[in-house]
Amino acid sequence: MITPNAKVLVVDDDAGFRTSIDRFLRSVGYAVETFDSPAKLLDRADRKPDDIPTCVLLDLRMPGMSGLEAQNELMRRRDAPPIVFVTAHGDVPASVQAMKKGAVDFLEKPFDEQRVLEAIERALGKNVQDRSARVAAQQARARLDRLTARERQVCDYLMAGLINKQIAAELGIAESTVKVHRSRMMEKLGIGSVVALMRLRDQAAQA
Repeated sequence: MITPNAKVLVVDDDAGFRTSIDRFLRSVGYAVETFDSPAKLLDRADRKPDDIPTCVLLDLRMPGMSGLEAQNELMRRRDAPPIVFVTAHGDVPASVQAMKKGAVDFLEKPFDEQRVLEAIERALGKNVQDRSARVAAQQARARLDRLTARERQVCDYLMAGLINKQIAAELGIAESTVKVHRSRMMEKLGIGSVVALMRLRDQAAQA
């Protein structure tokens, strides 16, 4: 099944390959953008963030910047799309390096079209999951940002494993006051337990 409203960014210095893969991917329903060098892809990534599921089909060996170097540059950018490498050269060390850095697959030309589609779908699925995780992290951060300074202190001490009485001693306030701050904090965050608070903090840390 093809991911709807999805885009594949193809980077290859071979004009014939770009034309054929562009035609094939469009025929099955993807939007496609092609680039004859990694530099052009990186320039595009800097000025045009994607708002739909996106992945990169990236050649390994190109003049100037290689596919692995392009992968490194993309990784320095926030929210970079997942990469599927393609190459006409059997290069096991390069494929191992690429996969360790998060590439979804590494395919040799001439490739089987079905395998390419499967790799692209895995990459797009990863992109969708990454996007959802980023949105959830941003929402968690926004919820935590609504806390007052004192509520954040109580939150920090709870995360450190302190109970209300210990928090009161640390802050120099009454235990009943800690309970009020704790109750208000939980209400603002929409949670009911310290375990849920830990999960929310962990999620926000990914933003």
